Amino acid sequence: MPLPSTLEMNQDTDAIAAASERPMLRVRNMNKRFGSGCDRCRDAGPEDKSNRCEHCGSVMACIDLNFDLYPGEILGVVGESGSGKSTMVRSLYFDEDATSGEMFVDSYKRGEANLLTESAQQKRYIRNHVMGMVYQNPYLGLRMNYSSSGNIAEKLFAADYFHVGKIRERAAELLGRVEIPLGRMDEPPKHFSGGMQQRVQISKALANNPPLLLLDEVTTGLDLSVQARVLDLIRSLRRELKVAMIVVSHDLGVIRMLADRTMVLRQGRMIEMGLTDQILEDPQHPYTQLLVHSLL
Repeated sequence: MPLPSTLEMNQDTDAIAAASERPMLRVRNMNKRFGSGCDRCRDAGPEDKSNRCEHCGSVMACIDLNFDLYPGEILGVVGESGSGKSTMVRSLYFDEDATSGEMFVDSYKRGEANLLTESAQQKRYIRNHVMGMVYQNPYLGLRMNYSSSGNIAEKLFAADYFHVGKIRERAAELLGRVEIPLGRMDEPPKHFSGGMQQRVQISKALANNPPLLLLDEVTTGLDLSVQARVLDLIRSLRRELKVAMIVVSHDLGVIRMLADRTMVLRQGRMIEMGLTDQILEDPQHPYTQLLVHSLL
């Protein structure tokens, strides 16, 4: 399969923009449980100050999550540690198997197939063709002993691109976009700084030109100057490629800079959602007020 040209990519993003009134991702009643479970597990939640079921001891990491994501939109997800943020994106990327619920992506089977119930083979196809994932820990997203270009090639091979010359051109294009010196494209990421590793991970996630990019705490642990460069990169990628993103962060400054809308999670439940400016300037739920005022 030939690699997409720049013109084809621009045509694709123009088509996406034209259809921006239709959600590209729909999630309905998604639940993720750790434990054997019982018929009263979903009673756990914020009002009980715990998401552990008092009847069977199972932990409900995500409880009846419902949201839409539109083409080119960035959705921020905030909440304290243990709120279910990372579990949610890992379930969307099939790193974790959701216990129940529905997930539809507009570019897969016309948006009519529930991705959460697809076969393992189809889930691999979806990961390799429809999504990209950037983890907080680059060691989860990169093969540290492969070259940076080899990491991108791995993603492209999985997405059915096999022309070695064009793969190398694509790797150079992507690494250049994220400001990795091309003279170092054959070096392994283990030789790079944390910020450079994150940028290599972003380039790998973008290799298959996915309509959906998931980012989990990508600036945590980075120096402030490095954080700023990564955030500028994410904003420029959204502007140029019109890729939709879900950005998980505990840093409200990151969410303010990136997100169009923001979802607030607590104990596995979504307790508030709205335009980012509204959430941060005029939060309605007491827990959101606490998050904003404490600048967690």
